[in-house]
Amino acid sequence: MSAIPAADIAGDFLALLARHDLHPLRSESAGTLPTPTQATTVFAFHFSEGVLMAGDRRATAGNVIVTDRAPWSGVVAAGDTLTIVDLYGNQAVDTLFYGAADHAVRYSAQTTIAAQGNIFLTAGSVIRDQESQPMMTIVADEVGNHDTLGGACSQESNTLRYGHHTKHQHACVENFLIEGSRHGLGKADLVGNVNFFMNVPIDADGSLGIVDGLSAPGKRLALRADADTLVLISNCPQINNPCNGFDPTAIRLII
Repeated sequence: MSAIPAADIAGDFLALLARHDLHPLRSESAGTLPTPTQATTVFAFHFSEGVLMAGDRRATAGNVIVTDRAPWSGVVAAGDTLTIVDLYGNQAVDTLFYGAADHAVRYSAQTTIAAQGNIFLTAGSVIRDQESQPMMTIVADEVGNHDTLGGACSQESNTLRYGHHTKHQHACVENFLIEGSRHGLGKADLVGNVNFFMNVPIDADGSLGIVDGLSAPGKRLALRADADTLVLISNCPQINNPCNGFDPTAIRLII
């Protein structure tokens, strides 16, 4: 089999196909190309020596599946948008925000709540740091209610709330510590977090409840970065209360 030309290893996928006189989007009747859409596309070509598979690597860049119970982190550049998709519904996504260049800049629940006069987040809510400077803005939301008060589960809180038999269970604080260590963050750097898709109503007496979520399979929200922001996520492993429907599941992240 002959070597693959260097020009075919990277670059625009449709241009690559055109160089080989392959036109998957051409209309036979009109002889024109429709406007291509953004999607993950894979082609397989059978030839005498085997099968050649080609895909558009750029279509999957910034598109990540975070498995159940797992952490994730990444920098969202100013102006870019992070979309979180609740693939199976009723999955809490614990999230922390830090300045990408200066991790001493970090999300503050107090300034975020005070600035908007509401303890719940939804479209239009601005995630703010401790100096009340914007970090990210929720620009789209299909659920309409996200928690700022419930905090992150930990092995210690699980033991206190649900009994010593839960001591071994992995929790969000452990996820934050594991993932945060990749960025030089330790336990002293953890602050109160946002719980996307988590339903924490406030009772008349001021107590918090953790109840079935308001989300559903495929529901999503989108956050636009107002500054370069390091985002830490724990795809919540909790199985002792309804925040995940007692069954943690995967999420999709798109930047």
